[in-house]
Amino acid sequence: MELKAFTIAFAGLKQGEHQFKYEIHDEFFENFGYEEFHDASLNVTAVLDKRSTLMDLSLEAQGTVNVNCDLTNEPFDLPVEAQMELVVKFGPEFNDENEDLLVLPHGEFEFNIAQYVYEMIVLSIPQKRIHPGVEDGTLDSDVLDKLDELSVTIPDDQEDKENTDPRWDALKKLKTDNN
Repeated sequence: MELKAFTIAFAGLKQGEHQFKYEIHDEFFENFGYEEFHDASLNVTAVLDKRSTLMDLSLEAQGTVNVNCDLTNEPFDLPVEAQMELVVKFGPEFNDENEDLLVLPHGEFEFNIAQYVYEMIVLSIPQKRIHPGVEDGTLDSDVLDKLDELSVTIPDDQEDKENTDPRWDALKKLKTDNN
């Protein structure tokens, strides 16, 4: 996917809201060298509110990305919903140091939103990715079977007993006696 498609030429637009729609797939992320997704299918809507001295850009993404589960390594489709707000102002020189503000040089007539779309989507993905089948117990996996086999269980008769060392009980008594 060409990133040129994400260039918004705002110079010829009238004041008010203008909507742009994009479909994003794997090729988009490959342009950034990001290879964590096996498959991506996202719809992005950009709404540019052009005013006389500045512009507001609202980005919204919905869809799925296919990732591996951190526990089982099984691939699954992770739902994605992301939003981002950006204020676009004009100034003496380009400045994108502030994540909520983009300053374009006076006389500029377009800007590319691809980097903002990329960051919004990637940052919306949780650090820990757990297959929904693991959480509800419906996933049948060799890895889960092995984890169950290796897990430590506490016998029922010891669960209710308080496991304390009698040497500590004497020290606890000293602590309570001084009060």
